[in-house]
Amino acid sequence: MLKAFHQDILVEAGCDEAGRGCFAGPVFAAAVILSRNFSHPGLNDSKQLTAAAREEMRIYIEKNAIAYSVAMVEVQEIDTINILNASFKAMHLALDKLNIVPGLLLIDGNRFNTYKNLRHECIIKGDGIYASIAAASVLAKTYRDAYMLRLHEQYPQYGWDANKGYGTPAHRKAIMSYGLCEHHRKSFQCLPAQLNLFK
Repeated sequence: MLKAFHQDILVEAGCDEAGRGCFAGPVFAAAVILSRNFSHPGLNDSKQLTAAAREEMRIYIEKNAIAYSVAMVEVQEIDTINILNASFKAMHLALDKLNIVPGLLLIDGNRFNTYKNLRHECIIKGDGIYASIAAASVLAKTYRDAYMLRLHEQYPQYGWDANKGYGTPAHRKAIMSYGLCEHHRKSFQCLPAQLNLFK
């Protein structure tokens, strides 16, 4: 069972991102504040859930969370400020959109850029430990997957409906055949001989 909270005094917001390791598409982040009595036996790290279970959980979270928000940082900015800073910025943007100001941020991972002087705790594999981080991971993942499905309609040759922009063998093969498009992260080493692939 996931832990409900890290402490008992401050309002907590769990934060997580999706798409950090992808070759294409934005990085998404979510922030979620759950009530003290929030519970769902199926809630887990989004990577441990099927796509159908994630979608069902998204609906439940959005209906039952005290507050939630999702934000993204586009490819061009990822290439400018690097993916780590873009991930932090996406989390900050998600926190900006919350209609409740938390007192403590629970961050999945081992690093974070301080947000508005709020206290934060970095928790490695936190999406498998705390319910609010797991909920944020579900929202970030489902929103990003839906976005990549829309991009797939414009660029079906890359198979983003299946790989969601990750560097699968099929995606790498498509890049070799068709080159990079506007949604690929040019700062990533998508292929060794990358310089010949720019359109």
